Amino acid sequence: MSGVHHAAICTSDVERSLRFWRDGLGLTQLFEHTFIGDWPELFGAPSDRLRSIFLGDPKAPDTGIVELVVFEGADDAAAAPERPRHGFFLLSLQREVDETLSTLAELGFTDGVRRIIMPAPGRKTVPMAVISAPDGVLVELIGPAR
Repeated sequence: MSGVHHAAICTSDVERSLRFWRDGLGLTQLFEHTFIGDWPELFGAPSDRLRSIFLGDPKAPDTGIVELVVFEGADDAAAAPERPRHGFFLLSLQREVDETLSTLAELGFTDGVRRIIMPAPGRKTVPMAVISAPDGVLVELIGPAR
């Protein structure tokens, strides 16, 4: 068994994160549970309680899951970087770029938006954008080739 199952984001404001990932990007809440475990040993977490919310596409379960993790007492997140840095870079999603950015803006998410049009094979172009999600995660939006 191999492959990437999910990416986890430790969030400081779960309701704001749900508005971004679920309401803004259209992911569906698939699962929610609070797990009691030895998270201090496994992750260096401040608590033995981990609230987990899985978001994804129930019609395409192999496309990956974003997990929102809530640890009470976790350290604050750093702001999204102004330029690339070593380590985790971004999550990339296929979405209609203009429509998605408009939906996110209506929900109050406009931080760090950058847009480009990339040349693609066959004289086509691909619209792309990045936006900063809550807790500093960069999200890349890749539109369909035109």
